[in-house]
Amino acid sequence: MPLHPEYDAMLRQLAEVDGPPLVDLPVQAGREMYRAMQPEAGEIAVGSIEDVDAAGVPARVYRPAGDGPFAVTMMFHGGGWVIGDLVTADCQSREVCNGAATLVVSVDYRLAPEHCFPAAADDCYAATGWAVEHAADYGGDPRRLAVAGDSAGGNLAAVVAQMARDRQGPTIAFQLLVYPVTDGVHFETASYRDNGDGFLLTADSMHWFWNHYAPNVEDRRNPYASPLLAGDFSNLPPALVMTAEFDPLRDEGEAYAHKLEAAGVPVELVRYDGFIHGFFGQTRTIAAARPAMEKACMALKAAFAA
Repeated sequence: MPLHPEYDAMLRQLAEVDGPPLVDLPVQAGREMYRAMQPEAGEIAVGSIEDVDAAGVPARVYRPAGDGPFAVTMMFHGGGWVIGDLVTADCQSREVCNGAATLVVSVDYRLAPEHCFPAAADDCYAATGWAVEHAADYGGDPRRLAVAGDSAGGNLAAVVAQMARDRQGPTIAFQLLVYPVTDGVHFETASYRDNGDGFLLTADSMHWFWNHYAPNVEDRRNPYASPLLAGDFSNLPPALVMTAEFDPLRDEGEAYAHKLEAAGVPVELVRYDGFIHGFFGQTRTIAAARPAMEKACMALKAAFAA
């Protein structure tokens, strides 16, 4: 399909601004730019919000209105493990909290290059363990637990699911993987070739992210960095994998879904034709992105009801 008209207009507007590419910015400037692009969404009301210390990892708990106990969804933000924080994940956290009627624990994991692999993965796994232990304090039901994330956050959700399987807990009921990063070794896919420039997320920026997160190239072969390179995909939680047509990460996300399916894991793969990377957090600005968010929330609700 052609690029969706809303995304075509957005990319044209960004081109007119003609700002420096992310790879040419100092890391801190990149973080500030991303935060400006993804501000908090206070207009989306939820029952309550509380900042917490989740086993030494800063996190934010979103509680839906009404009476619990609520299922628990861990939310890991995108941003290439280098940029992004609780602010940039605020909109999607509120949307999922309301749309899936779930407690959302958004995790402010350590960022690279100050903290390289495996810091982010370790933080997300630790925070997930904390959430299981403390969910009841916030009206949550730890027996209904999901991991979710977009881009690098999708990577971390897949990795935490693998960690939980390998370490015998906690039990995860579902994984929501939105255009996940799954492979830090192979960059020759058709989606990298066709979508590596001109669609917001570029091939150059992905190399920039990986060079900060896992500067030791051998680390990228570790399945907890590149979950697509795992030797075993069995006994992982059911998954919804969402990809975008005009995204360099499309093929590796879809390859991960196929690996899960081949291992007997229930998985639904949905490609959003005409979309670019980033749609999960754009429900306020791109109307076409709303059905994707609704799909994600419905999948979470169905998993929690199973």
